[in-house]
Amino acid sequence: MKIRGERECKECGTRWSYYETGSVGCPACGSLRSVGVDERTEHTDLQVAFDLTPVRNAIDDAATDDIADQARDRCREYVRRRGFVNAGTLRELDDTYLAATELLHVADIVAREIHLEDREELYFLSLLRDADRGERPPVEEVPRSLRAARGLAYANAVREYRRDVRTWADDRDLTASERSALETLGEHVKRIRMLDGDVEPGTAERLVEATRDLANGLRGDEFAFSQAQERLDALEFDPID
Repeated sequence: MKIRGERECKECGTRWSYYETGSVGCPACGSLRSVGVDERTEHTDLQVAFDLTPVRNAIDDAATDDIADQARDRCREYVRRRGFVNAGTLRELDDTYLAATELLHVADIVAREIHLEDREELYFLSLLRDADRGERPPVEEVPRSLRAARGLAYANAVREYRRDVRTWADDRDLTASERSALETLGEHVKRIRMLDGDVEPGTAERLVEATRDLANGLRGDEFAFSQAQERLDALEFDPID
C-alpha cells in the first residue's frame, strides 16, 4: 500500500517516520492525531520483531511438540507481517525470512509427528537456535524427510517476495525481458508448490539465488539480470528420489 511515511503530530508538532516506528502514534506525546507531510510511497514492510529466545528458554521444561507449537506461532506472526518494500525501496529476500518460513513448516511437521527421529529433532532445534539470527542450515544437513518442507517453504517465500516485486514495479516501466523473467519465476514457484516442495534442497536454493539475482537486475544490475535469466532457464524440478 502507498502511505505518507513522514508524520507530524497535530497536538505537539513532533515529526517522525512511520517507516522507522511502524506506528501512527506520536512518539513524544502518544497522540494518534497526525498528518502525512510527504508524498505517498509504497510500503509493505511492517515493523515486527522476530525473537525465538522465549521458545529456546522453554526447551528443558516442555515437550518437543509444545516447543514446535510455540515456534510455529512466532514464525507465522513474523512471516505474516513481513514485507519487502520499505518506503518505496525494494528489500532483499533475506535469510531471516527464509529461515523463519522454513522453521514454520518444519515446526508444523514436528508438532504433528508421533515418532520423531533424532536427526529430525536435531534439525528442528538447529533451526530454532539460529533462525532469528538469519542463519540457515546448509543444504547437505537437511534430513531427507524434511526436504519437502524446505522446498515448500522457499517456494512460498519466493511467491510472497515476487508479489511485492510486482507491487514495487507498478510505478516502473519493465522491459519485455524483465516481465518475462518475472513470469518464469512465478511458473517455477507453481511447479514446486504442485510438487508439495518435493525437490532436492539444492534446487530450492537455486530458486532463491535466481530470485535475488532477478531483484538486483530489476534495480539496474545488468550482469545480475543476465545471471538470473540463466539460473531460471537452468532450473529443473526432479522430485526427491
